[in-house]
Amino acid sequence: MTRVSFKEILVGIQMLFVAFGALVLVPLLTGISPSVALLSAGIGTLFFQWFTGFSVPIFLGSSFAFIAPLTIAIDQWGLAATQGGILAVAAVYLVLALLIRVLGVGFIQRVFPPIVVAPVIMVIGLSLAPVAANMAMGLTGDGSVELVSKAPAMITAFIALLATIIVALYTKGLTRMLAVFAGIVAGYVAAFALGITDFSAVQQAKWFAAPPVTLPSFHFEAMLFLIPIAIAPAIEHIGDVAVISEVCEKDFFKKPGLHRTMAGDGVAIAIASMLGGPPVTTYSEVTGAVSITGAKQARIMIYAAFTAIILAFSGKLAAFLSNMPTPIMGGIMMLLFGTIAAMGARSLLDSRTDLSSERSVIIIAVTLVIGLGNVVIQLGPINLQGIGLSAICAIVLNLILPHRQKSA
Repeated sequence: MTRVSFKEILVGIQMLFVAFGALVLVPLLTGISPSVALLSAGIGTLFFQWFTGFSVPIFLGSSFAFIAPLTIAIDQWGLAATQGGILAVAAVYLVLALLIRVLGVGFIQRVFPPIVVAPVIMVIGLSLAPVAANMAMGLTGDGSVELVSKAPAMITAFIALLATIIVALYTKGLTRMLAVFAGIVAGYVAAFALGITDFSAVQQAKWFAAPPVTLPSFHFEAMLFLIPIAIAPAIEHIGDVAVISEVCEKDFFKKPGLHRTMAGDGVAIAIASMLGGPPVTTYSEVTGAVSITGAKQARIMIYAAFTAIILAFSGKLAAFLSNMPTPIMGGIMMLLFGTIAAMGARSLLDSRTDLSSERSVIIIAVTLVIGLGNVVIQLGPINLQGIGLSAICAIVLNLILPHRQKSA
């Protein structure tokens, strides 16, 4: 029997706080309860660990790729129908897991090479840029309503952004991984000094409160709308497994197998859909923290998961997060969303993709314009737009455009 280590429990709690800032930003932006997001992340991580034989030190959290689609879906069809769409996303993961099991990892590399993945990742970051800018100026994400006066809002956003940058740039080790958390704290201090905080809801909230679980309903259009979005985070999952394999000096692609880790993500997403939380996927932030701390035991992520579940039942914490001034989130998101776009560009440069070829330029150009240009395709009940449509276009173009040999 494995002996429980108090030190490992503390490291597990610390791992949660590495992911905490980004984990709660997704539900706050999409109108989902942050306590349900914590509950989904905790339970989802436990099932992922069980599904992979408690062998991969990975924590699951809310995916940024779903921010814009979830916002649109919830506004158009409601939360319950959106949860049904998230369940369809889980099915995509499970189908991919089956294909990997049958066809091998090579099929993923053929269908989703860097020339497909990178521009889609750039679309994810750049499509969210207006939301970050609006919130930094004290507006709602769509810019339609002013929530905070512009001057104090921008000061607060700047301080939150500056704190995040300083911690990310000038600190080392695990502290660097807490950059988003530091930005939230600094932003709250600034907001309090400028008088744009309201803690009345926190004072009135109970210490213990059950998360507001929402059961899914099934709306065909919502399901078809969200299904294509699964492609980008599924590909990101493969990258995370590759990185954690290098960190742990183990080939997790072979044991427990990429098909099991992908299926573990799918099961976790299905659980989130049944609770009313956002889709949960492997978290790159925690993977980086594993590299820095050397905490390579999967049971540490189990301690992080139990901590997330416990915090999900804190009414005070839920009220504190739900009433966070929007400029704080806006300031931090200006960096986070820009970083996502930059990571997409960097993956193109780091890959062996020939960016000078007309074929590459065409795939990148069309993917970016379709993803960022609000192009909508209506095929009967199917409504394709944004990230999902850009991902489909990138895949199709990569499959049909011929590779031309360079002339001598």
